[in-house]
Amino acid sequence: MKLVKTEEAVGHVLCHDMTQIIRGQFKGPRFRKGHVVTAEDIPVLLSMGKEHLYVWEMTEGMVHENDAAERLCTLCRNNNMLRSEASEGKIELTAACDGLFRVNSEKLVAVNSIPDIMIATRHGNTAVKQGDKLAGTRVIPLIIEEETLQAAEKAAGDAPLLELLPYIKKTAAIVATGGEVKKGLIQDTFTPVVKDKLAAYGIETLAVTYSGDGVEHVANAIADMRDRRGADPLHRRHERRPR
Repeated sequence: MKLVKTEEAVGHVLCHDMTQIIRGQFKGPRFRKGHVVTAEDIPVLLSMGKEHLYVWEMTEGMVHENDAAERLCTLCRNNNMLRSEASEGKIELTAACDGLFRVNSEKLVAVNSIPDIMIATRHGNTAVKQGDKLAGTRVIPLIIEEETLQAAEKAAGDAPLLELLPYIKKTAAIVATGGEVKKGLIQDTFTPVVKDKLAAYGIETLAVTYSGDGVEHVANAIADMRDRRGADPLHRRHERRPR
């Protein structure tokens, strides 16, 4: 690191937190370690009594942690994801909609095998809701070698590591088979479970019908649901339990 005049610090990276104290109003870090000084920051720093700053000497081939986090985010992000601002080498991704979250686990492992970087995700092939956290990128050192990022980009390949597929909402009709159920000899405990599972994914059950046994009866019930209700029927056979 090196000491520079505050007026000459634009574009440099701070080596430590800068605390600001405004009596009765504020006390805490005004600028964090790793912050890249901008022209707008200079008057604030001077008002804090900071006439000189310790900054990193950025050398060729090195990348600041926040810039590196942006590149890791690019490897992950796909449609239907929202991202946070880069801070201390971190960016978080959240779901912009309900859907199915998928992860290219093989390539993710390959990226995470490279030192000084990390991409953490929730399990793939799982249902998520809008606002759920999906993943976070992390660059561990304050500055990182360009070669490390290039190795990560090569390991990830051309396609994003993560994918969020929004649900295609459909309506449903349930055809419950089995003569015992239709006659009321056996209570239908399965249909309510199916309706609840469908509702969890935003699928409305338009109707329930009991067809009884026989291929013709079942086929007629399915055709009736499809024609009259306009739904994709869900078919499940109720079988008699052995005594």
